Amino acid sequence: MRKYLIILLSLVLSIQVYSQEKPVQIVFDVTSADPLVHEATMRHVSEMSKNYQDSKFQVVLYGGSVNMVVSEKSSVLKEIKSLASNKNVGFAICEQTMKRRNITADQLIPGVIIVPDGILEIILKQQQGWGYIKESN
Repeated sequence: MRKYLIILLSLVLSIQVYSQEKPVQIVFDVTSADPLVHEATMRHVSEMSKNYQDSKFQVVLYGGSVNMVVSEKSSVLKEIKSLASNKNVGFAICEQTMKRRNITADQLIPGVIIVPDGILEIILKQQQGWGYIKESN
């Protein structure tokens, strides 16, 4: 009986060790104006943040993608608002693109941060060891 208990305990411990994932940090690069790309990005970030709860995810938007985080124009407003409450998920918009497109901070979905340059933000994240995913169609 003791032998079976030791085997069972060993099995439980090995499963627990195996199931622990090392946290990751991933930056998502979104430049497309296509709502299908925006929906796919939200699906990816949502699923990853559920499955890897200790990991960090940041979506960086510049170029044609900026309407994704503009309250009155976003096709994924509900999804972003839901994910914005997760402390491990962030959304960042390029200030340079905002200026070119005459977008003001009060037009953004609450929780979206403004970074001076979207491309530089991605490079800085990569220098810090973040993984990179280019969202496109």
